Amino acid sequence: MTAGFFEGQYIWHPAADDRQLARACVDVRAGRYLSSNEVLRDARRNFGLRAHRSLVLASEACDSDLAERWLAEEPGREAALLWARVSSLRALRAADAEDRHAGDLGRIAFAACQRAALMAPRDPTPWVAQLSLARLQRPRDPAPQGLLTSPEGPWSLFSHIVRLDPWHREAHHRLLSFFFARNGGSGKAAWDVAAFLGQRAPASSALRLLPLVALIEEHDPDSLLAGRTWQQPQWKATALGAYRNWLPEVTGYEFTPVLDLAYLAHALVMADCEFEARAVFAAMGPYASRMPWSAFGDPEEQLCKARLACGLPVPGSR
Repeated sequence: MTAGFFEGQYIWHPAADDRQLARACVDVRAGRYLSSNEVLRDARRNFGLRAHRSLVLASEACDSDLAERWLAEEPGREAALLWARVSSLRALRAADAEDRHAGDLGRIAFAACQRAALMAPRDPTPWVAQLSLARLQRPRDPAPQGLLTSPEGPWSLFSHIVRLDPWHREAHHRLLSFFFARNGGSGKAAWDVAAFLGQRAPASSALRLLPLVALIEEHDPDSLLAGRTWQQPQWKATALGAYRNWLPEVTGYEFTPVLDLAYLAHALVMADCEFEARAVFAAMGPYASRMPWSAFGDPEEQLCKARLACGLPVPGSR
């Protein structure tokens, strides 16, 4: 699916150009779940799409009782999946806010994930939702061979997921985030895991961008020559490798992978590869994500700055 041309304004909604999902989000805000059932059922055989759609729908439903009503009125695998997603998001938000109910919400979310997994044993999505909760539970499974720091973590759960879907995008990102310093890990472990996961992935996979995600997460803007980090050979090679091998695959996606494209565009701009970055921005079209731009300031200002560096229009420029 192609994103289309930039027409003067950014579109920040995570549904991007998945129009079926966008319509379902509108219905969720109106308190209706029929279209959510349709978009999740239609994605049963596409695990990446199912993960994306369920997470976006959960973000829309998180502050309402829609997931609970749906599960009570029409219990099924789609209803159970949305409930697992919603309850997991609520538990994570409560933990981040140091809410006293975070523990109870975490237990509710874990039970919801288990229920959804029992209803669809070949679907990795409920297990991915459970993996998102790992930073609350801090499992200490031994790391597989090949990691220099041997960081303990939710490796058994991750292994189960990749047996169902070897290159599941969200599962890899969830595992990496477990090792971020802000989630109780360390910078060294995050670098190690990002390199390990990225090197295992096919050259044409968006998972090759994982080291760039870790780079943003552990970036220290106050360090010496911080802005020139992406010009170092290993990071420039990572970005150019994804440009050559992954970007051509994007036209075959069911929806525009805006977040992955944004990480790639940012890295190319920072590495002074404006020509290549222009192609990435073209693939994004008008769609925008707050990361990685928000790591450096106001996301719209940072995105505009990057586009202008590539000679591309920004809102209000014409």
